[in-house]
Amino acid sequence: MTARRRGAASNITTEIKDTPVRNRATIPAMNLAVPTPMSLTQFLKWEERQELRYEFDGTRPIAMVGGTRAHAAIQRNLAFALTGRLRGKPCQFFGSDLKIKAAENSCRYPDGIVTCTGGENASTIVSDPVVIFEVLSPSTAANDRIVKAREYQATPSAQRYVMLEQDGVSATVYARAQDGWSVLVLTDNDTLDMPEIGLSIPLAEFYEGLSFETAPAEDNENDPTPPAGA
Repeated sequence: MTARRRGAASNITTEIKDTPVRNRATIPAMNLAVPTPMSLTQFLKWEERQELRYEFDGTRPIAMVGGTRAHAAIQRNLAFALTGRLRGKPCQFFGSDLKIKAAENSCRYPDGIVTCTGGENASTIVSDPVVIFEVLSPSTAANDRIVKAREYQATPSAQRYVMLEQDGVSATVYARAQDGWSVLVLTDNDTLDMPEIGLSIPLAEFYEGLSFETAPAEDNENDPTPPAGA
C-alpha cells in the first residue's frame, strides 16, 4: 500500500509539472503600442481631411462637441454686438469657424475672436488674435479657466481673454498688463471695456433673449418677533 501511494504521488507531481498553468508564466509579455505625440504640422494636415472639427492641445486632437441653446444664444449675441460696432474699423470679429494658433504648439476654436490684421480669404487659422471669447460649459469650464487661459496668455498678440458664463449674466476677464495679467469679474450691471479695440459693451447685451432663474427672496413674514430687549 505504501509503495502504491508513493507511486501515485510521483505521478501526480509529474502531471502538475506538465500542466499548461506552469507553462503560462513563461509566455513573454506583450509589447503595448504607446501613441506617438502629433506635431502641429501633422495635426493641420490631418485635420484638413476630417469632416468634424478638432482642437489640438500640443500632442493630440480633441473632437469638438455641440453646445446648449444658451451657449448658441450667447455666441449669436456676441457676433451681433461686436460685428456692428466694428464695422468700418480695422478690427474684425470672427466666430468659431476659424481656429487660432495659441501659445507655441496648440490650436483652438474659441467662440469668438477679434483680430486687427488682415488675412487671405482661404485661410482657416488666425495667428494674431487680440481679444478671445469663450462661452463656458460645465464640461469644458475647467479646461477653459486653466489650460486655455495659460495658452491664450502665452499668445503674444492676445490682449484680453473673456470667459462668459452661460447660466447667468457674469464674466471673468483676463487683461494683459505691464507686469502680467489682471483679472476682473463682471456681473449683470457691468460693462465690458475693451480699449485695445476701442469698444465698451454692456455685459447684459450678450445675454439678450435669455432668462435665468433667480433665488427666491427669503420669507421673513412668519418669523417670530424677537422679545423686547433681545
